[in-house]
Formats: sequence, structure tokens, C-alpha cells
Amino acid sequence: MTEKKKPGARRGPAGGPAFVGMPAFPEAARTAVGNPTLRANLRHATHTIRDKRARAVAELDDWAELREAGKAVKDRTLRHLDEYLIRLEEAVTAAGGTVHWAGDAAEANRIVTDLVRATGETEVVKVKSMATQEIGLNEHLEAEGITAYETDLAELIVQLGDDRPSHILVPAIHRNRAEIRDIFRTRMASWGRPAPEGLGDSPAELAEAARLHLREKFLRARVGISGANFMVAETGTLVVVESEGNGRMCLTLPETLISVVGIEKVVPTWRDLEVFLQTLPRSSTAERMNPYTSTWTGTTDADGPSRFHLVLLDNGRTDALADEVGRQALRCIRCSACLNVCPVYERAGGHAYGSVYPGPIGAILTPQLRGTASEIDASLPYASSLCGACYEVCPVAIDIPEVLVHLRTRVAETGGKGHRLERAAIRASSWMLDHPTALATGERLASATRSLHPKRLPGPGARQWSAYRNLPELPAEPFRDWWKKNRT
Repeated sequence: MTEKKKPGARRGPAGGPAFVGMPAFPEAARTAVGNPTLRANLRHATHTIRDKRARAVAELDDWAELREAGKAVKDRTLRHLDEYLIRLEEAVTAAGGTVHWAGDAAEANRIVTDLVRATGETEVVKVKSMATQEIGLNEHLEAEGITAYETDLAELIVQLGDDRPSHILVPAIHRNRAEIRDIFRTRMASWGRPAPEGLGDSPAELAEAARLHLREKFLRARVGISGANFMVAETGTLVVVESEGNGRMCLTLPETLISVVGIEKVVPTWRDLEVFLQTLPRSSTAERMNPYTSTWTGTTDADGPSRFHLVLLDNGRTDALADEVGRQALRCIRCSACLNVCPVYERAGGHAYGSVYPGPIGAILTPQLRGTASEIDASLPYASSLCGACYEVCPVAIDIPEVLVHLRTRVAETGGKGHRLERAAIRASSWMLDHPTALATGERLASATRSLHPKRLPGPGARQWSAYRNLPELPAEPFRDWWKKNRT
């Protein structure tokens, strides 16, 4: 029998904890673009998912109306978020649950750790949860002597591979089947039941290996940890949608269930939930319905966990809510449609974003949750071509390009050397536009010397920018001179 070894915390490529000490997006993306296997995996997966999504959405004649309805529900909820959260707390408490409020990641981790310790258990099973990844819960629990087992297939692959998630819907999208087979063969034994002898790389074999490996954990676990896709303030109900059934096992078998959920996930009523149960599956997995939609309200004596704790997580969300432009990022229902159409994500992959939230939504959500003080967070609003494809597919109409430009302004106002140069250029341009005579002289001089103009701009940043773009050709004479000659 293979000796079971204590698993280690999820590590990044450099061996440190996930996302800690990563370079800014341009550097990380440059490395990723040079990996042909990664690019092939991403290209195949994103194109497949987005094509299926397009067909699923096209089936609904009222998709545009559903999209606007989802936007309206989310905006209304965010405007009155304090009221709905209090209503939610009252409903959860009345149903037998306990609500905890966490202002930041450290407080949330402490609350969850204390709750697990109170049960006397040293192992927990987890439903796929971006909120718990956001706060680094697994790493914190390990430091406290508690092992957290991921049960989502893709999250299991990431965990066994000492890797980091790279996609909202498919965290292991950067891995192909051969890589997954090798991870299962070499790492499963150190986490529990080993992979079957002679394991191949067919989807059926890999899924069966994961099922056998996880089954013993489901049956042994006394504590489950989850997030939630939605929380219904009206009834205190939490909702998890998934495709595999592992979430259902985690939500029903353990005696204690702890759910860590961002405060923006609340919706007012069951009727509001109807909209998102139509748009989320089509936008994420291209399905008409999620195979598993689990809902639970507090506790009962006859079925499911006997103890339920809801940890409501802020962790920067209140700051984002205060930003009239940026707050629309809190509408996000984590469908990942924006990642699958983004040309930047397709080439750079999710790891380059240095956050559990990659792609276009991560580029606007992460800097608001974490601030823009670090180099990587300040670089994220620039990780976009502003093509607008993300806005077109968003099921709650988040204008991601608008927020990106808004955040770029914020970074420019508080940034370092490069942004000081940008501000200086803007000030010089403003002065020129305020002095028509100087502007006219400059235009005539530029036209007169156009044959001497370089094809590429000088300077490190400008040279790189113009290496891939044609500089505009100046006309033979300024427009104002042409106008004087030709106006009637």
C-alpha cells in the first residue's frame, strides 16, 4: 500500500505560494506567449467553448432582454446592497444557519479555521470556489494543520500538479490530456488513493480515476467548504451550479457546511434568480441548464449538514461599490465568457494575470479588490486591446472596456515613472491645444518636414509600440490651411 504523504500548499512556477511575487502582466505574458504547448491548449479550448456558447445563446430569441434584465437586477441589488444583506442574514438565521461577516481575507480565514477546529476535524472537502481561492484559504488551513481537498475535477488537477488555476470555468484549461494523465500517475498516491495501473489519457479513464480517488474523501469527510453562485435574500437560500456532481456530494454528505461568499452574490428574490439560471449555463458551459443546481436553506434534522455557517466576504468589494464606473464589475456572475473571446487571454493564458480572476473580468476586478499599489495590479488595466468582444458576450452587460479605461486613468494619476511621462505629455498637449497660434505653427512645421519623419518612434517604450503599428502619414498641408483655400 502506498504511504500517504502530507500534501503541500499550491505553488507557483517559482515555488512560492500562489500568485505571490509574480511579475507584472507584460513580463508574465511574454513568457507565456513563448510556450507553444500552452498556446495550443488555450487556442483549442477557448475556440471550442466560445463556438458552443454562441450556438446555445442563438437558440433564445429573448437573449438581449435576458441580458438587460440581469443587468437591471444586479444594479438594483448593488444600489441597496446593505438592505439585502441584512435581509439575507435574517433569513439564514431563521432557517437555522449562522452568519459571519469578514472584512478582509485574514478575517475570513480566521473564521473558517476556528469553525473547522471546533469540529475537531483536520480534513475538509471543498466545492470549487473562487472566493476561497481569492483569500488563500487552502494555504491558510494547511498552515494551521488542516488539509483541504479540492473535489472539482479541474481543481483537483491543479491541486495535484502544485499548480494555479488559469480560467474561471476550467481552472486546468492550460493542461492537455497527456499532462493530466502524468499528474494523476505521479501525484495521486501522495494525496490518497493512487491512480489505476496503466492509466491512459482518454477522458473516460481520467474521469474514472478522479471518481475513485475522490469517493473515499466524500465518504470520510465531516466538514465541507463551498462558495455560492447566488444567495437569495428573500429566503436565505444559497445556490451552487455545477456540471459534475462533486459539489452536490460536498454540500449534502458532511455534518458541517461552511460557505464563503462575496457580498455581491446576493439577489433579492427567487424570481430574480430565474434570469441567471437561464443566462449563466449558456454563457459558461453552453448548456441549456446546469446538470446540477443545488439549493439549500439553513439546516434540517432529516437531511444534509446539521450545522451551516455562511461567511460573507467583503475584501475590497465595498471600495469597488463606491466607484460609480468600476462597480459594474460586481455584476459578474463568473461565467467566463469574456475569457473565451479575448485575444489577449487566448495568447497569454490565465497565469499571466497574477490573480485567481484572469482575463478581461480579472483585469478590472482584481485592481479594485487589491488596489493598484503593486506593479502587477497596476499593469492589469493595460492587459487588453480594448476590442470590446468581452462586452458583447457578457450576460450582465458589464462594459469592461469602459472600466479598463477608467482604471488606466487611476493608475496614471498615481503611477510611477512611465505614468509621470504620460502626464507630462498630456500637459504639453493641453497647453498646445490652448494656444491656437502655436498649434498652427507646429502643424505647418510637421507637414513641411514630413519626408524626414522616422518610420519608428525613438525610446524603449515608443520603439516597441511602433514596431507593430504603422505611424500615421501626415498630409502635405494642415487641415486649417486647406480649409482657408477651399471653403466657400
